[in-house]
Amino acid sequence: MQFTSEDIQLLDGRFRRNLINSLHGAKSIGLVATIDSNGLSNLAIFSQIFHIGANPPLIGMLVRPDSVDRHTLHNIQSQGTYTIQHIKESYYKKAHQTSARYPKEVSEFQELGLNEAYIGDFPAPFLEDAELKIGLKLRSTQTLQENGTVLVIGEVVLIDVANGALSADGFIDPQILGTIAGGGLDAYYKLEKLSRLNYAKPNLPAQELSE
Repeated sequence: MQFTSEDIQLLDGRFRRNLINSLHGAKSIGLVATIDSNGLSNLAIFSQIFHIGANPPLIGMLVRPDSVDRHTLHNIQSQGTYTIQHIKESYYKKAHQTSARYPKEVSEFQELGLNEAYIGDFPAPFLEDAELKIGLKLRSTQTLQENGTVLVIGEVVLIDVANGALSADGFIDPQILGTIAGGGLDAYYKLEKLSRLNYAKPNLPAQELSE
């Protein structure tokens, strides 16, 4: 089946939303934890999280336009720190539930029975059960003129990864961590690694790396 630009505009709104959100296939998802000026924690699932650069270590995240209150974005902008954690199968349904529009005075940690934890003097909370926890310091927020979506850029300042998932060359294996991926707005997938391949060069066929 094919869709032209005109076809897409004429689609039922829900169908169009699901179609466009699932176009790019399985993607990285994460739970973003923040805290406000009164010490109230917040936890929300995000499906637009991506690598920007390694030096400095930057991660980008897209936040939908301000049609409703964005507690996570407000906390990040006001406090300057936040955390991202990988999601495991054991709590993915609770992670999905964090997308519900809870009032600002309700902590998703407490509402959903998820434990928050703190590492050293880093001010934002982490999800205790996460196998990979990332602490970030806000570098900038930029509003995209095309649709009002906000790009949040954070610098990685803390990494906590479970034993056994980190290889000698620095690669983190999401399959060992039990990390799951997302598809569209409501689908979740297990990850299975095929292999790691050598650095690609002209006239050199792809070869599997030994681990």
